Amino acid sequence: MKRNYQKELDKQLERITNGQEGENPAPKLLLHSCCAPCSSYVLEYLSQYFQITVFYYNPNIYPEEEYVKRVEEQKGFIRRFQQNRGQGWEGEVSPGQTEPSGIYHKAGCYGGSYGKGEASPSQPGLSGFYHISFLEGSYDKGKFYQMAKGMESIPEGGERCFRCYRLRLQETARYAKELGMDYFTTTLTVSPLKNAEKLNGIGEELAQEYGVPYLTSDFKKREGYKRSIELSKEYGMYRQDYCGCVFSMQERQQRLAQVSAGTRGSESTSKEQINL
Repeated sequence: MKRNYQKELDKQLERITNGQEGENPAPKLLLHSCCAPCSSYVLEYLSQYFQITVFYYNPNIYPEEEYVKRVEEQKGFIRRFQQNRGQGWEGEVSPGQTEPSGIYHKAGCYGGSYGKGEASPSQPGLSGFYHISFLEGSYDKGKFYQMAKGMESIPEGGERCFRCYRLRLQETARYAKELGMDYFTTTLTVSPLKNAEKLNGIGEELAQEYGVPYLTSDFKKREGYKRSIELSKEYGMYRQDYCGCVFSMQERQQRLAQVSAGTRGSESTSKEQINL
């Protein structure tokens, strides 16, 4: 029987809401983000229930300039999202810390001090959203290429992508355990091009391995993907036109070449190899 991940998430959020009665703080969630646009709806949705640390770990992204562009877009969106909701943005803390220091580091969590009407880490602000932090993982391209070795010619959406899911989620689970998080999950399921069943299966396996619960999801449901597009436009976000890795970029270029060849009425051009 096919699982309904959205209904499972609904039940989990209901349990969390019931458990937050009285002085109980909101649980801590390490949210792996693939990009700012995909994170937009997920943050809007889940920051009502969790203290979220966005974990940006995507060593698959090619080229490096694209990686830098995407990570800066992610940080910028979190900043603007919180400012629009009357919440602070005053620095980062390093991975080993649990409270904001107000000091900026390249890899760390955005936190800071909190004024009237702002959200503290464990209490929502007047807007009803908990504070969001940011943690950048390492840009270890070698790990990705080692993982993809021998699978370079597999089309997008196949086994190479599933291995990439695991690579990123495993690092998320490792950090979730190290940081004492209550849950971990990923924004990847908001995309119609990503396999939610595979992602949730991998997440649940890693939850057993690392001892941190995985929050099952299918964020594209209930028009989540549509909402992410709306938020991307609202915040003027950069939206990339390929998933991220060199292989998805190559497929994109090949499709464009084929379309161009069809427009010119030339069949030979559609067989061109794209050299990156």
